[in-house]
Amino acid sequence: MNTSAKMEQDEVLRVKLAVLRRDHRDLDEAIAALHARGGSDMLTIKRLKKQKLALKDQIAQLEDRILPDIIA
Repeated sequence: MNTSAKMEQDEVLRVKLAVLRRDHRDLDEAIAALHARGGSDMLTIKRLKKQKLALKDQIAQLEDRILPDIIA
């Protein structure tokens, strides 16, 4: 893979990472709003939290692809 293609791939990964982080933040705000409303549907909150955890895993995977661990 040449340098240009690698840079383009990294940019695509960074954009995906930004989108996932925004979605994660949005879910966090939605969960907080449901809690603040009180008496909300616990099943809905549980589903949102599960989605949030899945996004967190995807974010960690992308971060590892962008900045791999290098043992010096």
